[in-house]
Amino acid sequence: MKQHLSALAAARVVVVGDLMLDRYWSGSTGRISPEAPVPVVRVDDLQERAGGAANVVLNITALGGKALIAGVIGSDEAGDTLERLLQKETGVEQLLVRTAKAPTITKLRVLSRHQQLIRLDFESGAAEHYHLDSISALQQHLTKAHVVVLSDYGKGVLATPQKIIQAARAAGKPVLVDPKRYDFEAYAGASLITPNMSEFEAVVGPCRNEQDIATKASTLMQTHNIEALLVTRSEKGMSLLRRDSAPVHIPAQTRDVFDVTGAGDTVVATMAVAIASGLDWHDAAHLANFAAGIVVGKLGTATASVAELRHTLAGLGENQRGVLDEPALLQAVTDARAQGESVVMTNGCFDILHAGHVAYLEQAARLGDRLIVAVNDDASVERLKGARRPILPLAQRMAVLAGLAAVDWVVPFSEDTPERLICAVRPDCLVKGGDYTPDAIAGHQCAGEVQVLSFVPGHSTSHIIERIRQLGEDA
Repeated sequence: MKQHLSALAAARVVVVGDLMLDRYWSGSTGRISPEAPVPVVRVDDLQERAGGAANVVLNITALGGKALIAGVIGSDEAGDTLERLLQKETGVEQLLVRTAKAPTITKLRVLSRHQQLIRLDFESGAAEHYHLDSISALQQHLTKAHVVVLSDYGKGVLATPQKIIQAARAAGKPVLVDPKRYDFEAYAGASLITPNMSEFEAVVGPCRNEQDIATKASTLMQTHNIEALLVTRSEKGMSLLRRDSAPVHIPAQTRDVFDVTGAGDTVVATMAVAIASGLDWHDAAHLANFAAGIVVGKLGTATASVAELRHTLAGLGENQRGVLDEPALLQAVTDARAQGESVVMTNGCFDILHAGHVAYLEQAARLGDRLIVAVNDDASVERLKGARRPILPLAQRMAVLAGLAAVDWVVPFSEDTPERLICAVRPDCLVKGGDYTPDAIAGHQCAGEVQVLSFVPGHSTSHIIERIRQLGEDA
């Protein structure tokens, strides 16, 4: 799955739904108001974010995909702000209808110490004011898209979703729905619907266990010609139900839950991008589960990036550390930097690893967040050290280095110097041991800084080899 992440950038998704502007006013609280028993918040930070269906779009672009957003906004300042926020996003096209009959739907949250104190909603309340009357303008975009997403918050844009579902299916496009209504007949013919557990039970009734979920989901899908359901179940994870396959229950990713706002947007967006890029329902659902686990650890409406997903998958054992080839290393470095991590790089033969090497690498690792060790291949060691070297072949030398706690990534190189590789990586810090001057170190011009470390005295591979030979002669 990790190898597929780079393919997400090929996804093209049309999103139709209820647009919102999310505003966050944050500040400290130090006293209770004398006017009422409520805290006084001294506001010192104002944030504005695209919400509702617009947050689905932001999640799509965060994963590298491209999106068209269609919806209704008011002819007001909030609408101007929301339009401007979307214009700032790379890969987003807008098909926005302005209305003078209703304000842009806005949610204002007041927070202190990362806790929400109150939410104020600004909207008309009349669904017909936000209804997207015509889909004719969407037709040309449907042919270019891989997937269509309906983000239904029950505000009116999707009052008649069948028009869009039928048009999309006629164009051969899968339709994914994040639902709000309790009558799924409105979504008949959809490819996938992503209700949370409360929404699912509101439609089918209480479910005592996973067998109930599977049984009632099967009936629901047959009744309304729905291909699949992905039921999100909070701390219990997700359940993927398909008409012709066994249920798949996916455990939640264990982490601190900070804010569940917008998690449903992340799930449907990740499913859309994954399906559009070629993943099957099963793998797409697992990827959506990882993405949801990332965003619930953030404040407010948020997104999960490809770098964060790759980092999460790496934490599950998919090559977070160890021996990499050059393309995999460059991708790992890109992801590390996206996480705000600095990269340190060093190189050498490391033929018969000894305590001096270990001490040197531990010093190097303390200079940044990630340490790369570039290792001469066997042919280059022979050119540098002579015909009797190396003692240990490349694979063994790299395996031993990869086992050290200080080392993140080990990569081979075949040239006499690692200059080309260093310039490809462009480390924040290049480290070399010995009595070099920085400008004499290969690749120094491509590093943010160069550090020369002293080797621990009394340790030398050559001395170890000579000692072994002497012992062999004395035996």
